[in-house]
Amino acid sequence: MIRRTEGKSITSPVAFNEAMNDWEHVILLSADALRADHLSCYGYHRETSPRLDELATESLTFTNAYSASSHTREAVPSLLTGRHPDAAVDAEYYLSADSIGSLLSDVGFETAGFHSNPFVSRAYGFDDGFDEFDDDLHLGRHKLIALAQRAFDKFRNRHYARADEINERSLEWIDSLDEGESFFLWNHYMDTHGPYEPPGEYGTLYGEDTLSDSEAQTLYQRAIDNPETITEEERQLIIDAYDGEIRYNDEKIGSFLDALDQRGILEESLIVFTADHGDAFGEHGYYEHPRFVHDELVHVPLLVCAPETSDKTVDTPISTIDIVTTILSQVEGTDVSLPGSDLRQVASNPEAFEGRTVFSSARGENENSHVRRFSARTKTKTWYGEYDSDSDELVATNGSEIPQHLREHVLERVGNNQSTGKENANEEAVDDEIEDRLSALGYK
Repeated sequence: MIRRTEGKSITSPVAFNEAMNDWEHVILLSADALRADHLSCYGYHRETSPRLDELATESLTFTNAYSASSHTREAVPSLLTGRHPDAAVDAEYYLSADSIGSLLSDVGFETAGFHSNPFVSRAYGFDDGFDEFDDDLHLGRHKLIALAQRAFDKFRNRHYARADEINERSLEWIDSLDEGESFFLWNHYMDTHGPYEPPGEYGTLYGEDTLSDSEAQTLYQRAIDNPETITEEERQLIIDAYDGEIRYNDEKIGSFLDALDQRGILEESLIVFTADHGDAFGEHGYYEHPRFVHDELVHVPLLVCAPETSDKTVDTPISTIDIVTTILSQVEGTDVSLPGSDLRQVASNPEAFEGRTVFSSARGENENSHVRRFSARTKTKTWYGEYDSDSDELVATNGSEIPQHLREHVLERVGNNQSTGKENANEEAVDDEIEDRLSALGYK
């Protein structure tokens, strides 16, 4: 178990390094749209995640981990802030709370984030508090270079940075740091997000039939728009491609961990691996990740690995909002109150959390929707409900009921998403590129 140093106030990088004791770095790795039950370390029938399986043998593995939401615009803010979605972003999805990058930067960490999801880009304030923030958007930096990059992206059918690119950029940043500097790094990988286009050999790992990139994009979009037209054969093609993307992403994450090990970083780092949400394959009549809160969309993997933490499988329900709380529990000098729990305490004393309930939520499909969906989960039971702000009514869905603890949670959460009126200087500059990316990713 990680030892927490008591009695030291972290006011500088030097004091911080002394207080960290057993580990000096925090590395958060997240995959977009990766559902837990498609990983072999979570019992999937295909060996999709051999490198993550290895990591799990040295980690706390949480089998009942649930995302705070079912889509990136609310799930990632909660992941990065440790707060429920309504307290993490405002009505326009701008970041409205301090992220873990900002909190750790304040106590002496060098901080960086690398990803290519436009919904959590600098256009929405997610770069705040990061010393380095590469969201793969180029507009607003240099107009001519940006336009050329955009044209090249279209030519090569590129709509996000592949895992090897994310690895290369983040390792280059790590290598630029002075020796002995402690850092926080967030890598978010988009490969498991649709349209599923596993590269090279990964495209034929799980099925003989392969799709071109254009065919994969067309099928993916049809599955979103007209799911009833997807045949069982086409559904299997989609799943085969998804699993191929998982295997590719797994291999690249393994390569990244190898690179950290070669640099002597792993032995002094807290490593957290998770996902922002999952994806559906017709189980409830829809594909991709619309704004529901079924298991297929919110049940995510969660591995926590650190020096002196032995492997253990934990079935206590936990939430992705617990991750920031877990990180900060090791760090003094961060005066912040969060609703999550320290996952190390959950793992060491699961009996104390036996009756724990975790919640997920999602705003309705339209950004101006008056409906918000909620779920509550214990180890043995799940409840679903929808809150309508126009009628101020909470109704049970999916044949469940509304228990008192879910009703109390909903009443506490609703009405918190108010526009801050925040304006972003880069918003106009990145609008066109964001639209291109969102269209390619199936959002438009």
